[in-house]
Amino acid sequence: MSGTSPALQPPADALKPVRHPDAPEPGEVLGAHYEQCFGCGGAQPHGLHLEARAGEGVTVTAEFTVRPAHQGAPGLAHGGVLASALDETLGSLNWLLRTIAVTGRLETDFVRPVPVGTTLYLEAEVTAVAGRKIFSTATGRIGGPDGPVAVRADALFVEVKVEHFVHHGRQEEIEAAMNDPDQVRRARAFEVNP
Repeated sequence: MSGTSPALQPPADALKPVRHPDAPEPGEVLGAHYEQCFGCGGAQPHGLHLEARAGEGVTVTAEFTVRPAHQGAPGLAHGGVLASALDETLGSLNWLLRTIAVTGRLETDFVRPVPVGTTLYLEAEVTAVAGRKIFSTATGRIGGPDGPVAVRADALFVEVKVEHFVHHGRQEEIEAAMNDPDQVRRARAFEVNP
C-alpha cells in the first residue's frame, strides 16, 4: 500500500501471527458477529451483509455486492461504504486469533471506482502481532478474486476486554447480546470495532 504511516508499521520485535487452534476451519463461513452490525448483520436492511470465510493461516476472504443504498456519486459506491467493507473484513481476522479487538487505525487507498451492482471480493491477512496490537492488510477486487484492485487498506487493531463494549455500548443491545444462550454468538457479538 502506498504511503502507509509509521503507526501501521509493526515494531522490529513483532511476532508472526498464529491461528488459534479453535479457529474456524479454512473455507468455513464465519457468519455475522452481531445481527445489528452494519457490516455483516442480517438485520440491517441497508447494511453490507458481508459474508466472510476463514482462509489458510490467519487470512479471510469476503464479498459483498454494492447496492443502490451504498452509492455516493450517482451509480458508484460511497468511499465510506468501501472503507466499512475493508474494516469489517479486517475485523473478521480477529476471530481466527480468538481475540476481542477494535479498530485503532485504518488507512485506505481508493484505486478505482466501484459501480453499483458490482460484487467486491475482499481478502485480508494478519501480518504481525506485537503485544495488544494486531497489524493487518486487505484488498478489494472487482469481478473476482483475481480481478483488478479497487480498494486496499492497512489496519491496526487493538486487543480489548469485553468490558470495553459493556462500558461504552447501549445498555439494551449489551443485555441482549449477553443474554444470548449461544456462547459462540455471545462471544462473537463483541469481537470487532469500537
